[in-house]
Amino acid sequence: MTIKLNKLFKSASLLSVLVIALAGCGNNNTATPAATDANTGNKPAETAAADNSLEQIKKAGKIRIGLMGTYAPYNFLNEKHEIDGFDADVAKAVAKRIGVEAEFITGEFSGLIEGLQKDKYDALVSQVTITDDRKKTMDFSTPYIKNAVNVIVKSDNTTIKSLEDFKGKKIGVGLGTNDEKYLRDEAIPKVGKFEIATYNDVITSLKDLNVGRIDATINNTFAIQPLVEKNHFNVKAVGEPIKEDFAGIAIRKNNPELLDAINKALDEMKTDGTFKEIFQKWFNVDPNI
Repeated sequence: MTIKLNKLFKSASLLSVLVIALAGCGNNNTATPAATDANTGNKPAETAAADNSLEQIKKAGKIRIGLMGTYAPYNFLNEKHEIDGFDADVAKAVAKRIGVEAEFITGEFSGLIEGLQKDKYDALVSQVTITDDRKKTMDFSTPYIKNAVNVIVKSDNTTIKSLEDFKGKKIGVGLGTNDEKYLRDEAIPKVGKFEIATYNDVITSLKDLNVGRIDATINNTFAIQPLVEKNHFNVKAVGEPIKEDFAGIAIRKNNPELLDAINKALDEMKTDGTFKEIFQKWFNVDPNI
């Protein structure tokens, strides 16, 4: 079996690091909610948590990071069964500068945002795309990566060359992701009706594409490359990136101290070379922002 992505990957490295916020399988990890400040009384958990998350995080000595854990090279379990990847390294470096440790809690992407609102996590570092709709319910750090998304089809497919060819086809996408919203709100009105199949992880969508259960998917070619090579999927990316987005670290609203601390940490990482080192480690290119 042959893989047709190599040429595109080489081109993509000169453009942008791409991403989809595809969902991953969760595990049974749970976290104890951050301690409530003494003067919050009997406030609801969400209100109390919003008073000063940074102070609570420092008291606990850890920041609870929500991520998928199944989305290499961004976040995944390595051979030692530890959370690893670009997002994980960014989160650990940010936590270090805040003066705490990063505690990783995995979950399906479709449930990460709800988990953040319910105080299961202190922050999400899982390629969460910054959008105006999401800004209404959470705050974002300055972007730490620019992402582009491509159309992915079977290697022998000659009928789908771009987004405009989706009409009447069955297209796979990550459940609850910004890409799903893009297909429903922008692509269908633009190109005509097509069927959308949603997935909780990348590997299942690629398996379905490989055997012909779906006609195409949209995804980050850097993200799917490890899965394609490992599983020998006969798929290829076609056309130019259909869109570009920015991802940031997401936190609950009304926590200016925590947001400032995260942004300060990211700025320091970019200044002292830490961010460049992490970026080159995982993508073999300089940072794209």
